[in-house]
Amino acid sequence: MSEDVIIEPVIGLIGGSGLYDIDGLEEKEWRRVETPWGEPSDALLFGKLDGVRCVFLPRHGRGHPIPPSDLNFRANIDALKRSGVTDIVSLSAVGSLREDLPPGRFVLVDQFIDRSFAREKSFFGRGCVAHVGMADPVSGRMGDVIAAQAERIGVEMTRGGTYLVMEGPQFSTRAESELYRQWGCSVIGMTNMPEAKLAREAEMCYASIAMVTDYDCWHDDHDSVTVDAVVAVMTQNAAKAKALVKAIIPELGKKRGLCSSGAERALDHAIITAPSARSPEMLAKLDAVAGRVLRPVKESHIGKAT
Repeated sequence: MSEDVIIEPVIGLIGGSGLYDIDGLEEKEWRRVETPWGEPSDALLFGKLDGVRCVFLPRHGRGHPIPPSDLNFRANIDALKRSGVTDIVSLSAVGSLREDLPPGRFVLVDQFIDRSFAREKSFFGRGCVAHVGMADPVSGRMGDVIAAQAERIGVEMTRGGTYLVMEGPQFSTRAESELYRQWGCSVIGMTNMPEAKLAREAEMCYASIAMVTDYDCWHDDHDSVTVDAVVAVMTQNAAKAKALVKAIIPELGKKRGLCSSGAERALDHAIITAPSARSPEMLAKLDAVAGRVLRPVKESHIGKAT
């Protein structure tokens, strides 16, 4: 990590199915955040936990009214960026594709395969083209903290695994489930892409905690996936997730240098459109997510150490 930069983190939390609030937040306030990409899933919950600034967004909205394919991922990530968030912890319910990842187990994901197809996947496009590296899509630094705190409080967690992102909203066929197992995937869900890609474009560190609710449909000794069965395990997982969040925020909130993942400098060499060819309208929409590289350095949200 760079020694000439100090960041005071603001932790963003994206809550998946069953997670619509954070326990223990002080100075709580729900606020609507406007973005040039449309409406986020819900208002954002601002507050502090042990003195650490936090911003929470229920991914599907409170009460879960929004299906996966209708999520406005760009608005969600832009809203978190505009709110000062530096580090995102994503929590989501998933199905297991491995025998050793039973319902109730948490998986600290480190890779993704994106099989979604009906979603806007980039902030960039005609008028300002960028190609951002995604080889290592999550923050190892954040992973170290999360894994250590999970062990400390007794949350069963497997570190490392590939998350297959399907479009949904239907669950898999048996043939699909077996195919993804052959690919070496660990869990399957509907929401972490393009979320992780957009977080990288917005130069925010990202970590994904996948909470297993079922064995998908490949497991012969278990019934096909049903909403009732998923909700039952999801309720149990939510209690553990809230305890884990309370444990990790004080650690993630400590002052630090740049993350070794390179997320905070992801746009340094990503924008390929020449300055003279860039669309003013597109640049205006990119003011939050790409402002560091599209405006003078002195206006960057990352401050030099003194």
